[in-house]
Amino acid sequence: MNFMTATIMVASAAGLVGMALQGASRVTKNAKQPVIRISKGRFAPEKYVEVKRLIDESAAPLAPAIQELGGLLYYHAAVDANTNTVVNVSIWETQQAAKQMDTLAPMLAQRPILEAAGVQFDKIANYEAAWKIEGPWAFQK
Repeated sequence: MNFMTATIMVASAAGLVGMALQGASRVTKNAKQPVIRISKGRFAPEKYVEVKRLIDESAAPLAPAIQELGGLLYYHAAVDANTNTVVNVSIWETQQAAKQMDTLAPMLAQRPILEAAGVQFDKIANYEAAWKIEGPWAFQK
C-alpha cells in the first residue's frame, strides 16, 4: 500500500474523500506523479511501547542516510497503538529513486531489530500514484 492509497483509505473511512473531491480544482490527474513507497508491519499489542521506542531510536541512523538519497520528497515513520502497526511512508520522484531504499544499509540493519521485537512486515510496495490532492504542508503543533 502506498502513501496515496493509505491516505485515501483513511479518508474514505472518515468519509472525507467526497468532501475533498468537491474542491476539484485541487485534484490533479494525468500529470507526472511521484512514487509512493509503503513499508508496513504488525505487532502484538503488548509490544507497542518497545516498538515505539525502537522506531523513535531509528531516526538517529536512518534520517541522515535517507536525507542523502536523491529523489526523496517526503518521509514519515509512524506507529499506531490502535491497529498495532508501524509504517514507513515515503514519496519519491521516480521508481528508481524509491528503490534506493532496498539497499540502504542503515535501513536493512533496522529490520532484524524490529523483527526481534515481534514486528512482522508485509512486502514493501512502491506505488504509482493515480491522482493527488495538495494542501498546505506547514504542520505546526
